Amino acid sequence: MEERVLGRTGRTVSPIGLGTWQLGADWGEVGSADAARVLDAAAESGVRFFDTADVYGDGRGEKIIGAWLAAHPDAGIMVGTKMGRRMPQVPENYMLANFREWLDRSRRNLGQDTLDLVQLHCPPTPVYSDDRVFDALDQLVDEGVMRNYGVSVETTEEALTAIARPGVASVQIIFNPFRLKPQEEVLPAAQKAGVGIIVRVPLASGLLSGKYSRSTQFAEHDHRSYNRDGSAFDVGETFSGVDFERGLDAVAEFQELVPEGLTTAQAALAWIISQPGVTTAIPGARNAAQAKANAAAADGVGRLGPELDGGVRRVYEKYFREAVHPRW
Repeated sequence: MEERVLGRTGRTVSPIGLGTWQLGADWGEVGSADAARVLDAAAESGVRFFDTADVYGDGRGEKIIGAWLAAHPDAGIMVGTKMGRRMPQVPENYMLANFREWLDRSRRNLGQDTLDLVQLHCPPTPVYSDDRVFDALDQLVDEGVMRNYGVSVETTEEALTAIARPGVASVQIIFNPFRLKPQEEVLPAAQKAGVGIIVRVPLASGLLSGKYSRSTQFAEHDHRSYNRDGSAFDVGETFSGVDFERGLDAVAEFQELVPEGLTTAQAALAWIISQPGVTTAIPGARNAAQAKANAAAADGVGRLGPELDGGVRRVYEKYFREAVHPRW
């Protein structure tokens, strides 16, 4: 798999990475052995970036990755973790003392003295404009606690504010055929500033796998069951904030655009990483076969024709723009 420089980190990563929210069991139970097989399959397929967070399974995701890294010290994997959701998400909690506590825990979990990349985990909007927050992050870089920092955002406005910060190495944002707004300003701004873009929820929580129907049932503790109304966290994180049944109709039309030889998911991932300004997309995988199939999407970019861009835009305008575009 080709590699791309992840913004101001100067490190190269694969255009298809691995998101590990599911290893924390927030998408249904995933056993430790199955989780290790997912990491094995991803690395064997050329994936060189794992994304996690300190709250995935209350640290379970970080610990699984840490154990895997200890067993594969020469794998060349860059790990990005996230912090900021272990306490109420209020601006006053984003302070140096809390950062130290959270990062000490992540360093233990991951078995790393210096963390590759730490991202603020969708903090409140005022945090992005608080110089004290970024002074604290700079200090932790100077001290060797972490090499780089970035932010994970909910809105394009937050992304643009973060990109303007000179120390921000990367921005993580939701972007997929059902969430196109980042194309307008965020991707060009990041490209101009040399900031990496990490695309999360690239398959709209599995909708763009093309495998779901109106009869699909998700486990009770799967966020696709309990967060459709946004009662647990920002609803944009679940199915990209789109109505599930409307999403199924849109997927049916998207599937008509899929080039021969690619699955629905691979076409969506290939389209995402073909967009100027995108560094890497981080689909999750609950088993080794999914991890391998996702990684293979990198080879599908060359199969995409210009008609796919137009088709994606038509589907978005028809089904989602009115509801999604103004909100995020």
